[in-house]
Amino acid sequence: MTKDNIITLPNPHLRQPSRKVGKITKKILTIIDNMEKATLSWDQSRDHEVGVALAAVQIDELNQIVIIRNNLEDKDDLSFKAYINPKITKLYGDIIEDYEGCLSIPDIYGKVPRYSKIKLSALDINGQQIQETINDFRARIFQHEIDHNNGILFIDHIKERTDAFYILDKKGKIKQLNYEEFIKNNSLLW
Repeated sequence: MTKDNIITLPNPHLRQPSRKVGKITKKILTIIDNMEKATLSWDQSRDHEVGVALAAVQIDELNQIVIIRNNLEDKDDLSFKAYINPKITKLYGDIIEDYEGCLSIPDIYGKVPRYSKIKLSALDINGQQIQETINDFRARIFQHEIDHNNGILFIDHIKERTDAFYILDKKGKIKQLNYEEFIKNNSLLW
């Protein structure tokens, strides 16, 4: 599996809720492996970005599975942890606006408000219950990926905000996009 297997807007599956995983089978483990391969393939094709996470829907598998990179700072660390049926049980802390991108929305970034802390419940690949308290950037990532499980994209949180959309230029610098020209009536996004 490669970056070419990652679906992008306007694919309607990205707006569909994913189903809970009933049993962790060999097929589910293969989906997780494919998610990792697709993320790493995408990651290797980008000079200024790191693929930090993926939801199963992004490889066109409508299952509630999320993978998160173990080390968000080190592009050389190729390991991930899978979360099956992840659910945020508590949102708290400050609401902070920060940049987000998405492998399924090429080249568009947004300044999205998210809670700085969450409590999470999920299953690991062995079917064991996980309970975690997560802060800061990692909390943002989980909120973004769990939104995917519910058919929500980061752009949906900022749809009406004319000052919230950005693009990364070839030098890796973030630049604001003209909302009227590139976002408002973009048939690929909406």
